[in-house]
Amino acid sequence: MKWLRYVGLLLLTVICAMLVMAGHYYYKGFHKARSPEFKASKNTDEAEINKISQKALLLKKFASEKKYNQNICFLADMSLSSGKNRFFVYNISKDSIIASALVAHGSGDNGFSLYPKFSNQCESGCSSLGKYKIGQPYNGRFGASYKLYGLDSTNSNAFRRNVVLHSYDCVPPQETYPYPICNSRGCAMVSPEFMKQLQVIINGNRQPILLWIFN
Repeated sequence: MKWLRYVGLLLLTVICAMLVMAGHYYYKGFHKARSPEFKASKNTDEAEINKISQKALLLKKFASEKKYNQNICFLADMSLSSGKNRFFVYNISKDSIIASALVAHGSGDNGFSLYPKFSNQCESGCSSLGKYKIGQPYNGRFGASYKLYGLDSTNSNAFRRNVVLHSYDCVPPQETYPYPICNSRGCAMVSPEFMKQLQVIINGNRQPILLWIFN
């Protein structure tokens, strides 16, 4: 019977050691949140990728002339359904999409609009096409947000209209197509999960990043 007692004590010792190790790794950050991984959507077709690549090339030239960031840019293709990933993080240096996600469009004061409404007018509730400089971060009613400065005649009132880049929990973290997502009041509105990825990119770059919203 002594050997059974010995085996029991040995098993108890091993179990206690495992529990201590598990507690150590848990409290020392084994389960600590890691930096977001940047992944492009597998559903983005070749034609869309080519379109994004061409837009990024044009934006790189503009960025070079105006002294903006020439390594990373953001592109939003509003011709795509709101249920599809249409906000793209593009690595200009490597000529590749490194992340994509859903982004809401402005309803134009219609309550809900399946298709985006475009206007540069104040109080229009519409999205505005054109190139934007992403400005300083601030903590607004929707949490972490970024000021947007319109660089074209089609979005020159963006700052005055309080059109910003922000997150909202009505925007899902994954594609919902063929079902649409919620509307914004003209802001580039993404999911809270994707905003965390954007924060890493924006805050990690010294030169201002450009966002181009097109149709």
